[in-house]
Amino acid sequence: MYHYPRIRDLREDRDLYQKDIAKLLQTTQPYYSEYESGIREIPFHHAITLADFYGVSLDYIAGRTNIKKPVL
Repeated sequence: MYHYPRIRDLREDRDLYQKDIAKLLQTTQPYYSEYESGIREIPFHHAITLADFYGVSLDYIAGRTNIKKPVL
């Protein structure tokens, strides 16, 4: 199972709706909802887009670190 609870938390921290992020990713809200719920694996290019949008690292989105900011 693929689960990315951090993408939900990041979205909610900015008071955004799933439809807002779906538009950013050029997909549908139901499809994006499946990323957050773990039904569908998030494509790498979408993870990159989200990391850039939220200003966090891919490792943070994947749950591999608790450090939000990417190391430059």
